[in-house]
Amino acid sequence: MSNSSRKQQLQAMLAEDPNDPFLRYGLAMEYLSEGADAEAVRCFAELRAVSPDYVPAYLQEGQVLIRLGRVDEARAVLRQGIAVAQRQGDAHAAGEMQGFLDSLP
Repeated sequence: MSNSSRKQQLQAMLAEDPNDPFLRYGLAMEYLSEGADAEAVRCFAELRAVSPDYVPAYLQEGQVLIRLGRVDEARAVLRQGIAVAQRQGDAHAAGEMQGFLDSLP
């Protein structure tokens, strides 16, 4: 199955269930695999708006924002993600995001 058809399938499923965080995450990751970082950031931001407790979105969006040179935005997303991960007791994810945050200039 090509990335395009997988992406189209995810988009069709999202049309049916726009609040499904797993589908939104999958679509964002498809954009990443295509190198469409700006679209991935948009999808991750939409995912965080729909499902603010979905921790992986913060980590992935932060990494993409860093790649795009949008460091201030990355800091904000990572800080939010750390807070969410800590509330959920996910020390691993919080530590990973803190590592990215600490590595920023």
